[in-house]
Amino acid sequence: MQRCSWLNLNNPLYVKYHDEEWGVPVYDDHKLFEMLLLESFQAGLSWECVLNKREAFKKAFDNYNYKKIKDYNEEKHKELMNNKNIIRNKRKISATIKNAKIFMEIQKEYNSFSNYLWHFTNNKIIYETGKTTSNLSDQISKDLKKRGMSFVGTTIIYSYLQAIGMINSHEENCYLYKESK
Repeated sequence: MQRCSWLNLNNPLYVKYHDEEWGVPVYDDHKLFEMLLLESFQAGLSWECVLNKREAFKKAFDNYNYKKIKDYNEEKHKELMNNKNIIRNKRKISATIKNAKIFMEIQKEYNSFSNYLWHFTNNKIIYETGKTTSNLSDQISKDLKKRGMSFVGTTIIYSYLQAIGMINSHEENCYLYKESK
């Protein structure tokens, strides 16, 4: 069975992620926040590094509960900075707390974060490979930044859109590419 060439076949977590999650459309706000949090921590690092720490992030960030995260205080921030099982970046942790608040503001405005995201494509999946940014990621990144989010540059957002299936980037020789069209 052929898979995307970037996949580390020696990492069972990565293979499972590729086969079961990456490129599968997501409409659930909880899952959308989880992936946004993880993608923001991925900035400057490899996705595989973040994926390997996913369970530690889940525990550290209250099961990705944005309603709790938005209220994190300085004590919780310090606790996260001392957690050697996650990526300890002060700016990314602060951004996550701020982004949780803005995520909820967007939910109120659009009735869900999913509605907000998918309105950019009229609920259609984009099929493209070989890119790290696009007009779509530029547009969403610009809007999220305007709303006050951080660590949502166009490259991060492009990866996010691939992860949540708005952009399907499985390579042509990958068995999932054929299933997706």
